[in-house]
Order: sequence, then structure tokens, then C-alpha cells
Amino acid sequence: MTFLELILKNIIRQRIRTGLTVLGISLGITTVVALGVVTESLKESSAEILHLGGADFMVAQEGAADLSFSVLPSATVDQVAETEGVASAEGMLFHITRLGSNPFFFMIGRERDGLLASPPALVEGDIWTEGSTDQLILGQRAAGDLGIGVGDEVTIEDIAFTVAGVYKTGRLYEDGGAYAPLEVVQEVAGRSGVVTAVFVTAESGSDVADVAGRIEDGIEGVATITNADEYGKVDQGVEFLDAANLAISILAVGIGAIGVMNTMIMSVFERTREIGILRAVGWSGRRILRMIITESLVLCMIAAVVGSALGVLATRAILLVDTIRNLLEPQYTVEIFARGLIVAVLVALAGAAYPAFRAVRLTPMEALRHE
Repeated sequence: MTFLELILKNIIRQRIRTGLTVLGISLGITTVVALGVVTESLKESSAEILHLGGADFMVAQEGAADLSFSVLPSATVDQVAETEGVASAEGMLFHITRLGSNPFFFMIGRERDGLLASPPALVEGDIWTEGSTDQLILGQRAAGDLGIGVGDEVTIEDIAFTVAGVYKTGRLYEDGGAYAPLEVVQEVAGRSGVVTAVFVTAESGSDVADVAGRIEDGIEGVATITNADEYGKVDQGVEFLDAANLAISILAVGIGAIGVMNTMIMSVFERTREIGILRAVGWSGRRILRMIITESLVLCMIAAVVGSALGVLATRAILLVDTIRNLLEPQYTVEIFARGLIVAVLVALAGAAYPAFRAVRLTPMEALRHE
């Protein structure tokens, strides 16, 4: 019998106990993977917002708990535009409201000139006419969900709008929302004379980080976000999810290690005479140690595969809920599954430490006398 065959035989010796251990660890890894997918998906969606209108970076209210709570005076747009290295600056207002089955309908207020300078790809129709206050362009996803098209009417918070065009960007929030005249969105949101953020395009050849730094230094109360990693400046929710993911990973390691330790210590106890025989026929303490740790690693690798698969299924299942489907689009990155694998390895090593130590300390004579 080979070393690997012996390990597999030991694992399947107590099928129910092994199965329950694998299930317990896999559920912890499922949580780690699922929360990682949600976090990365929200980060990806947030990163897409940074570059609305083809901008290089975004300027928002410093310290805002959420980007939707950011409020900047319209005059800030001119201040940003006058900063050295800025080619253009456009203020936009975000308003999140319920429309149909979507409770997170993303309405974006823009000036018509700014929209003309960097329009989304129109599938049909055109941008609203000059001076219009009752027209908007609708994202293709939103249009499909509502079953409407160009020329149809849509009512948002008791205000009727005519759909002038339908666009497609490939980005979740934009395609599930709409662009409308800035003044109209300010009226709908009850935020006259303010914008949510200013979207900045740097001059050709300028260093984006330097331009962003000059804006932060020159204008009080603003924060610049040049990439998704800086999103925490204006949205503490993303930082909270990162912290929750870390906390759950630590809990999964701790709880999983206890389960593995229980399984392995029982296995060692039941095989005390067998271990004594192995020592008596020449197995070294190091080889016994390797056997126990390898058994634990095999258990946890199986749990990692099962947990990762369940995590993917869980995130696909929650998309059946309209509310969640309109909020995020799952991102399955290598880093997420690597995190689940790392958790499994840590659980295996932590759980096998004491049982392996106990097995190595057994002398052949002591083990052979065990009943």
C-alpha cells in the first residue's frame, strides 16, 4: 500500500465524521468566497463610476459615508476646471430611486453639452433636445426591464419623462439607469444648485496624480478618487465589506480548525496501536507527522473545492432576486478563490498541529500497549 493510499484509507475509515468535517469547513469557505464575490463586484461597479463620461478621475465630498450622500456646490465645478492641468470638468448629480422592480434605479443628471462631448453608445433614438425638461435617455437594461423604448413615457417620482433614446455601455449601474438634464434631476432629488461629483479629464501629458493632488490642496472639503482603492475616501461601505470579509475569514479559520482538530485527534486516538506498529517497523516521527498533516490537508482541500463551488452557486442564486440583480454583477476573480484556498490550508495546519504533535510523541512500546 502506498503512502497516499494509506492516507485516503484513513480518511474514509469514518465516512460520516469525515463528511461532517468537510461540510463544516466548506460552509465557512462558502461564506468567504460569496462575500468576496459581493465585495469585488461592488468595487468593480464603483470603479466604473469613476470614469463616467470618459473622465480620468472623480472629485467628491471628503468624508462622505456613501457616494450618493456626497454634496458639492455647483461652483466647485468651475473651481476644479480652473485648476492647472485640468482639460475639462463636468458636474453630475446622482439620484437613486425606485422604478418598476428596481429599487436602485440610477438617475444621472448631466448638462446636455457635457453629454454631447462624451455620449454613451446610443442603440436607438438620440439625446434630449436643447432646453427640454421632460426627456431622458434610458439604459438598455432598464428599457428591457420596463418593456419600453424611444417615444414611450416613463414616470419617475410622479414626473413624466419621454424616452428620447436608449443607450448601452456594458456597465451595470448606467445600463440599469438613465441620463436626464441636470436641473431636472436636481429638482427630482430636491438638491438645487449642487452636484454629487465632478468628473475630471486631465490635459494630455499631465500626470493624473499630480492634477488630483492640486485639486485636493486647492479646494477645501473635497477628495479625489483616481482608482477603486481610493474609493473609501467617499464610501465607507466598501471598507466595511473588506473588514467584514477579513473578520469572517479569521472566524472560518478558527471554527474550522476546531472541527479538523476534533476529527484528527479522534483519528489518532483510534489508531494508536496502528501508529505504534508503524513506528515499530521503522516509520520515523517525521513520517508520522507528514501523514497526519497530509490527511488534514486532503480533508481541507476537498472542503475548499466544495466550498468554492457552493460559493459560486450561492452568488448565482441571489441574482434571482430583482433587488440584488440590479445592484451587482458577480466578479469571479482568482484572488477570491485563492483566499478560500488559503483559509483551507490555514484550517488544515492549525487543526492538525496538536494531533500530529501527540502522534509523534507516542513511543512504539506505549502505542502497542494501547487497547
